Amino acid sequence: MWLIQENNLKSLIMNKTELINAIAEKANLSKVQAKAALDATVNTISEQLAKGDKVALIGFGTFGVAEKTARKGINPRTKEVIEIPARKSVKFKAGAELNDVVK
Repeated sequence: MWLIQENNLKSLIMNKTELINAIAEKANLSKVQAKAALDATVNTISEQLAKGDKVALIGFGTFGVAEKTARKGINPRTKEVIEIPARKSVKFKAGAELNDVVK
């Protein structure tokens, strides 16, 4: 894990390789199998979100797509009013069990 220091706060960040290693160990899989499973999971979630669907993992959370409308903003450098176009963004709402684990 990488140790990142931001605003005098220390936090640990698990990278993809470390996640694959943890999955392999906990699921008794090879690292190749764990990587394939993780990649398939991420790709499937991404494909469903691209179609506008939600993905609910009971106890973990729900992935969804939020529609953000066009709006006016201000360029902080020039103070010029700019038009921010409409867009879609990914949202995640943590499930109750995940929230309980994090507490």
